[in-house]
Amino acid sequence: MTAGTASTQAYESLTRDLVVGRYAPGSRLPGERDLAVQLGVSRATLRLALSRLESEGTLQRSAQRGWFVPTQVLGEPPSTLQSFTEMARSRGLRPTARVMRQEGRPASMDEATKLRIAPAAPVIEIDRLRGMDGTPVCFDVVVLPENRAAALATADLTDASLYDALRRHCGIEVHRSTYTLMAESADAELARLLGITPGAPVLVGDEVAYTADGTPVLIGHNKYRGDAYRFEADLFRHA
Repeated sequence: MTAGTASTQAYESLTRDLVVGRYAPGSRLPGERDLAVQLGVSRATLRLALSRLESEGTLQRSAQRGWFVPTQVLGEPPSTLQSFTEMARSRGLRPTARVMRQEGRPASMDEATKLRIAPAAPVIEIDRLRGMDGTPVCFDVVVLPENRAAALATADLTDASLYDALRRHCGIEVHRSTYTLMAESADAELARLLGITPGAPVLVGDEVAYTADGTPVLIGHNKYRGDAYRFEADLFRHA
């Protein structure tokens, strides 16, 4: 058997193992020596197969820790507004949401400006830990004006889409959203919630969502695991 044929067979064997879930997302493969023995190839041949899988994005290599299966990465299609629930379901994943806070309070000056309400006017804050297939992915804080979304103060939002809840309970349809994204490091509490190490990178998204007539209906502050979210956008140059 030639090295090329052997590496192809090793590649196909590893691909089958990954497809059937023998190695779960986020898990580490056995060491190269053990993996080569399992597949009946040399380490040099194994590395050809591993490198091919790496180039396809199926595996990731760490110089210190070996080979890993990438975690599932969320991302919105370019120029498409999707809820967290819609993103997860479009990838065949089960979205979850654990409500950690759901109560009314006065709006801050910044919130009042963004929502176009009076300073200290009543708002509803909803904090939730969002996940997919049982894996925590995002800590989500949403603020809504009480005069537009009072029903959400008591609605059951466990494992629910907030966009759907707005539609069903308040008759509000989100039409567009302005979104900014920046990177920061997870503090100890956020790291605990997301199951990452303190100081690990997180992506912080801030949004204001609007109805079709331009009325702001919510402010969102979302903190995603850095290894689990990708933001995409179409960018155009003016003529």
